[in-house]
Amino acid sequence: MSKLSSTNISIQRHLFPALEEEIGKLSDNEQKFIRIIELINLPHYLTSFYWCGIGRKPHSRISLAKAFVAKAVWDMPTTRALLDMINSSPSLRRLCGWDTIGEIPAECAFSRAFASFAEMELPQKIHAALVNDNLGERICGHVSRDSTAINGREKPAKKVKKVKEKKKRGRPRKGEKRKKAERRLEVQPNRTLEENIDALPTFCNVGTKKNSKGYKVSWIGYKLHLDVIDGDIPVSAILTAASLHDSQVAIPLAQMTETRITSLYDLMDAAYDAPEIHAFSKALGHVPIIDHNPRRGKEKIKMAPAEKQRYNQRSSAERVNSNLKDNYGGNHIRVQGAKKVACHLMFGLVALTATQLFNLLL
Repeated sequence: MSKLSSTNISIQRHLFPALEEEIGKLSDNEQKFIRIIELINLPHYLTSFYWCGIGRKPHSRISLAKAFVAKAVWDMPTTRALLDMINSSPSLRRLCGWDTIGEIPAECAFSRAFASFAEMELPQKIHAALVNDNLGERICGHVSRDSTAINGREKPAKKVKKVKEKKKRGRPRKGEKRKKAERRLEVQPNRTLEENIDALPTFCNVGTKKNSKGYKVSWIGYKLHLDVIDGDIPVSAILTAASLHDSQVAIPLAQMTETRITSLYDLMDAAYDAPEIHAFSKALGHVPIIDHNPRRGKEKIKMAPAEKQRYNQRSSAERVNSNLKDNYGGNHIRVQGAKKVACHLMFGLVALTATQLFNLLL
């Protein structure tokens, strides 16, 4: 945290006064935006877009990436609204890197830049580095795991009918072993993170889950799975199809989080109550605290008082889900396709993570 603290001191003592002399008094959102931009170091990720001197000079990808961060910070619903604000706010325009209104690209340039950011997974890389650089050397207490519904603006994929293999009738011959299809949870612990993520469905479809009041709700779109640590800081995120059960992403999330931070407890609700998830958490050296799921009429096993007290920390995941949707663009999906939807959400998650990191210093 010493690097984060020195960055914050430098911003407060030197950068803010210099900018206020140049462009006037900064609003709260402008100060938040400056802190985020200073922390994430955008030029490091966009060297491949630098002009090589041949052909027409492209629009600055650094300025365009800053604009998409601003879109998340101001919780703007559309790119058109972002452009209108940049055109009407000289301070925001200059903070993004455009000195005059004539330098601001057209809306189609923003769309092309966003497509390239989505293809290279720019915000995902920034978020991973943000967590590694600022939390990698710390021991984090609790990792809270949860998912949230993401409403899409596209038609759900049609269900593909599976062709059932004909089963041999009768008992197997002596010495003959019939193989059962392996479940995803049985296979995941023996595969790498990349293999597990590639095997997860990411198309748009219909999802159904129980809300906080116990009623079933359905939506068309995707599902965002998050790992959140104390301080309401999201450290890992995976986007999947809406219909995928939460438990199917627990192991890939744990693998991703393990590469970024050191943690002690894994907190999960009853949807994650599976022996494979318990075993994988213990194999990582963690203590799994998972709410019991009473299946087939069995009585619910109550937690010990100490476990229950720790389990209450799991509400941090719900707060992050709510914060992302209400304040960082999570409710304003206007793009189609899993890569673009993930890119949009991750720009918001980068802004949220950087803000929460600075809040630790307050």
